[in-house]
Amino acid sequence: MATARSCGALGANYNEKLIWIKHDELRRVNAKWIRGFIDMHQIDSHHQDQDPNMKALFRAIDAGFNAILSLKWNYTSLDFPASGSSELAAELNVLDRLLPLVLGKVDILVIGNEPFIEAKLDQKNEHLNVFYETMARAVIEFRQKHDDTMKTRLYMGALNRLDLPSKHTSEIERFLHFIAVTPELDGVDIHPHMMTFDGHRSMLEYCLARIRPEQTFLATEFTMVWHWKAHMNDTVSSEFCAKYGLSPSTKNHEIISVAMQNPWPLEQWKEYLFNEPWYMQYQNFITDAMRLYRSTGRLAVATYSLCPMRMRKLPLKHDDTPWMLNGVYAPSTVRLREDGSRCENFPWAEEFRRAQGEE
Repeated sequence: MATARSCGALGANYNEKLIWIKHDELRRVNAKWIRGFIDMHQIDSHHQDQDPNMKALFRAIDAGFNAILSLKWNYTSLDFPASGSSELAAELNVLDRLLPLVLGKVDILVIGNEPFIEAKLDQKNEHLNVFYETMARAVIEFRQKHDDTMKTRLYMGALNRLDLPSKHTSEIERFLHFIAVTPELDGVDIHPHMMTFDGHRSMLEYCLARIRPEQTFLATEFTMVWHWKAHMNDTVSSEFCAKYGLSPSTKNHEIISVAMQNPWPLEQWKEYLFNEPWYMQYQNFITDAMRLYRSTGRLAVATYSLCPMRMRKLPLKHDDTPWMLNGVYAPSTVRLREDGSRCENFPWAEEFRRAQGEE
């Protein structure tokens, strides 16, 4: 088990799709770390070790990969349980059954996935803070009772869009303060999905100023996806349209939908992306982001998506978020290779390898 403290590693993120882990895909791009999350309201609480995502996670660990597991509690349509309630007791019971399976096995456990997104609007207050503080204390107390679990590092998060002053709420301040004053926590997890590259810098500065100097951070998701989304209703480059006989009014979301319905050869997909200035503007994004994160001296691990929306066939609407543009491996817009494996995405597979080498 590798130490996570300031190691500055770059790994692969699978979100809720740990079942998509393919060891050969990880090895092709030299990835040694994996990350995903478990939905605590969806997992069979009495047979957690039989959950397909958990089994995929353990297979990867047994194969020698380091692992980050985040715990998601979805309260988008529920109120957080009151202190002393049967609902809270039920949450703690599920957690108590999971912890013996993962502590001492995963390298890092993150208490939360995206707490401030996965909560009702009227619950993004002290109720959220109390709930996550309660979960954190339960994890800490369990770990303290079992010496063999102490090697699993603990983080809380993940926090989003803290480049925006409007997100600097008292609840966010309390969340970060709790991390800072809790010695058993190694730091904070962040998800810098940004519109501009400067957003990554400002979010880091905000978070790191509010935790202890010796604490570190994770970036278990990071992209320029809001920048991509802002260009989905732009027209496709005239060169590409002319070459492939497309209407000059074709929009980016429309051409991506066409490719998903009838996947292209990899070279055609690369040609489309290469001719889009809004995309090529950030062709060195992974390298640049990892240099920024590592320059703080406080990055534990960052994980980047290997292949989001790898199976999507539904049309991409003009206001959809184009997550498929981010993956290290090409999405369903690109034909599989002759051996049935996925092609590497442009330019992210090369970027991913380069950033690994700069560790």
